[in-house]
Amino acid sequence: MIRNIFIPIIALTLLLGCKAKQYDVSVPPKGYSNNTTLKIAYATGALKLIERDFPVPEDIKEYKDVVYKTVDSIPLKLDIYHSKDIKKDAPLIIFIHGGAWKKGNKHDYLVYLASFAQKGYVTATIQYRLTDVAKYPAQLHDVEDAVRWLKLNAANYHIDASKVALVGGSAGGHLAMMNAYSNTADDVDANGVSANVQALVNFYGPSNLTDDTAINASSVQYLIGKSYEEAPEMYKKASPLFLISKNVPPTLTFQGTLDELVPYEQSDILHATLQKAGAISYYHKLKGWPHTMDASVKVNAYCQYHMDRFFEKYIPIN
Repeated sequence: MIRNIFIPIIALTLLLGCKAKQYDVSVPPKGYSNNTTLKIAYATGALKLIERDFPVPEDIKEYKDVVYKTVDSIPLKLDIYHSKDIKKDAPLIIFIHGGAWKKGNKHDYLVYLASFAQKGYVTATIQYRLTDVAKYPAQLHDVEDAVRWLKLNAANYHIDASKVALVGGSAGGHLAMMNAYSNTADDVDANGVSANVQALVNFYGPSNLTDDTAINASSVQYLIGKSYEEAPEMYKKASPLFLISKNVPPTLTFQGTLDELVPYEQSDILHATLQKAGAISYYHKLKGWPHTMDASVKVNAYCQYHMDRFFEKYIPIN
């Protein structure tokens, strides 16, 4: 009799144990011991990735392929998103895609664009000239012009131009840092508009193009258009690390220790240099995660959790 009572209890316990475990998104998700185990997890489906391409949510208004400037007969475009029931101007978050400066698409960050638009922000994603079209600093100039255009046209898209954040990944992280660290409120164009921002989120962006990894990378050489030996000062001028002062915007950095493209030591040094200068810096170094780690469902949730709190502090929604 007692045995018969315990059988359903044991069965229920096993059933509950089979359910997906809840996890705390504020805590870094467990990573992998090396890139081989990571690749196995990806191949077997154990590593769950976010959906990269999906319809824009019905509660979000999209302004697609808005031309912000034309250069050398090339129209450069941006996309803007905000809630359809937005009632007042809101802070703007601008996303800059990666792709080693030679590829990538402004659509790549749709998961962030939609998510933060649903949270009450205005979001935008921008196109910039790739390295097969133009060499550096053309890419930085495009980012600056996009920021200025969005501020100048703020009234048309419910944007609070006094609260702007940049978010970039990889090459986009590099460009986001370059814009954030090289523009102040006093650097205005003919319209009296500056490309300065109030906050910066850097996903595994290279901050020092003068270290050995960077100067030997074909993507960096192609970006600059010359080897390091030919133009060392150009490499230094294109390095956010050397633009740091106590006055740069608050910076939030995410970096994985398995990153094979941008060594995590770059972000270590970036964070230490920002702190030494007296700037505000938050650093999340995720053990056992690679480049583009936020494509993981769990890492993306972790990053958005901490981005939420960062934005609430530095570009709050009133």
